[in-house]
Amino acid sequence: MALSAIWGASFALIKVAVDVGVPPLWVACWRCVLGAAALWAILALRREPAPRDLATWGHSAVAALLLNAVPFALFSYGETRVSSVLAGVVNATTPLFTLVFAVLVVPGERRPGPRRLAGLGLGFAGVLTLLGVWRGPGPGGVTGGLACLAATCCYGAGFAYLRRHLSGRPHSATGLSAVQIACAAAESALVAPFAAGAPRWPGAGPAAALLALGALGTGVAYILNLTLVRTAGTVVAAAVTYVTPLWSTGLGALLLAEPVGWNALLGGLAVIVAVALTRQPAAPDPAAATAAPAVPAVPAVMATSPGSPASTAPTAAPKGRQTVG
Repeated sequence: MALSAIWGASFALIKVAVDVGVPPLWVACWRCVLGAAALWAILALRREPAPRDLATWGHSAVAALLLNAVPFALFSYGETRVSSVLAGVVNATTPLFTLVFAVLVVPGERRPGPRRLAGLGLGFAGVLTLLGVWRGPGPGGVTGGLACLAATCCYGAGFAYLRRHLSGRPHSATGLSAVQIACAAAESALVAPFAAGAPRWPGAGPAAALLALGALGTGVAYILNLTLVRTAGTVVAAAVTYVTPLWSTGLGALLLAEPVGWNALLGGLAVIVAVALTRQPAAPDPAAATAAPAVPAVPAVMATSPGSPASTAPTAAPKGRQTVG
């Protein structure tokens, strides 16, 4: 519940920052910088070693682009044009994109059957309902919605990349996450000053929102996600995907007085049902019961919050099979 609340609140925190004029690129940059600071502090307190090999850092840099630097900026840009309510509900499409990309790039991933295909179709219809495509191009609304949708597409590609290149590495999840967010902070810091100018003090309230967005939504949330995955399993952790839009909708409506249209409710319900249809559990592997126990892979976690996510931490499955959220 705490994890879903943190990630659900991320969309309202982004809205607070962009509404006072903080450029989207700087929202993404501060989020990564503060999140990295929190994760490295936790790593130091736990006295865990950070990954040092170049391969891990290289793959983490790619994952940081797909899971943090780019989608964080896209969500921030999108929320300059749409409400945090709509952005939070669109974020629930992350597992659908994860399924598509995992099937394309992850070896051993099962092809979607009729149930999953129906889920993908329903999810697509839900997205069209969310965007209100029947109204035609509005004053930035469709553009903002598509930016949020592009962010979740990045999340899907990023999770597939994590599953293939990072989830099986013998490092702690805290260490992998700290490296990934540090890479994202460096990537964002290289772009933001040139594309958005020098940073400016936004005021105490927006600065507090950015601090919470980074330290909690991109730092502590990783640790909560990892704890949930390890103690309750990925199936229970996946429930965050369903609850996060409820938090983002409630907080956006109550704290920011954002309207909740019928299409947001109907489209969001369709997306949640679609995700449920695509979350088909993997069939049990009889050979796994007699095989020697493998060293458990440490998941590299992400904030679905623009976190995802709506996203469970990727874990290694027997014989290369991966279960996709």
